[in-house]
Amino acid sequence: MRAGTISAEIAGSGEWSAGAILAKAKTTISVKVTGGVTVTTGHEYNRDVTRNKYGHLQYGSWGYKTTWKKYRSSGRNCDTRVELAHGKATLPTTETGWKYWETSL
Repeated sequence: MRAGTISAEIAGSGEWSAGAILAKAKTTISVKVTGGVTVTTGHEYNRDVTRNKYGHLQYGSWGYKTTWKKYRSSGRNCDTRVELAHGKATLPTTETGWKYWETSL
């Protein structure tokens, strides 16, 4: 049996002003992703472990891995993008499954 929830919330605001001496632009973006999965298992898993290794097995929800980049526009016609930040994220998912790996003794 399994039950889960996933939600995303994105909020943003912007401000721009220009004057003879000062030009200013400000943007704020907030992203929040939450999720939860409850799993009750009744599975049996059999696997041969390589000689002189430890076998590890885990059941759960691993999420969805993605990358992101944040840009700002620049140039005369705002036709040039300048990267401000980048990173990696793991987003929640309701998918579950087995994860197996081996380590040396």
